[in-house]
Amino acid sequence: MSYNLLKGKRGIIFGALDENSIAWKTAVRVHEEGGTFVLTNAPIALRMGTIKNLAEQTGSEVIPADATSLEDLENLVTKSMEILGGKIDFVLHSIGMSVNVRKGRHYTDMNYDWTTKGWDISAVSFHKVMQTLYKADAMSEWGSIVALTYMAAQRTFPDYNDMADNKSYLESIARSFGYFFGKEKKVRVNTISQSPTPTTAGQGVKGFDGFISYAEKMSPLGNATALDCANYTVTLFSDLTKRVTMQNLYNDGGFSNTGVSQEVIERFTEE
Repeated sequence: MSYNLLKGKRGIIFGALDENSIAWKTAVRVHEEGGTFVLTNAPIALRMGTIKNLAEQTGSEVIPADATSLEDLENLVTKSMEILGGKIDFVLHSIGMSVNVRKGRHYTDMNYDWTTKGWDISAVSFHKVMQTLYKADAMSEWGSIVALTYMAAQRTFPDYNDMADNKSYLESIARSFGYFFGKEKKVRVNTISQSPTPTTAGQGVKGFDGFISYAEKMSPLGNATALDCANYTVTLFSDLTKRVTMQNLYNDGGFSNTGVSQEVIERFTEE
């Protein structure tokens, strides 16, 4: 169902890789709601993924950009405004990668060069994106910037490794930059803390399948899907959430406020 919530709005969507990715589903929903946008990802991700299909489906152009490179980001912002014909109304940052996780390094035995690289990609890139937009005065008044995060920023999930630290940093950037973007430009900045979701990135975490089923049993409404996240993001891009900013918003079926569920109790009291 479409409500035309984003009619006439222009944006940039980072991180669509394939049909499983939250950014992909968000792009489809934004298109259905009348928004136009540029798609972007790192050159290597563009080679691995199927983003051209999404571009055709949504009538979008793809601009390769390494989100850790200020030069790439400046080019992206300039070209996006040219292609879209004006300032940017919405941005989705859906980027995260830990080399330590990929290479199977335990949290107590980190390779710090890899740590720095993952931190730059997963967290500092969000600051770089916003700083580039801010300096170029590229955002429309009452624009909206959203990044995706996970509750490991607040609570410990052993196998989430240094991504937990990256997400904590990401959420702090949203608050800190959100203050200045709100004061100076009337732009709002929020993070969505999503349920564990079977995306290509998510499945890189050890023990992920077991964790998804645990979260499902713990959440009164069940896990939020990638499509649920896309819909929530659309509301944050719309004019209906004009004064929601600097928030970390849980889209997790109630998991974050549940101490223990009946299903989990029963699972552990089985004879």
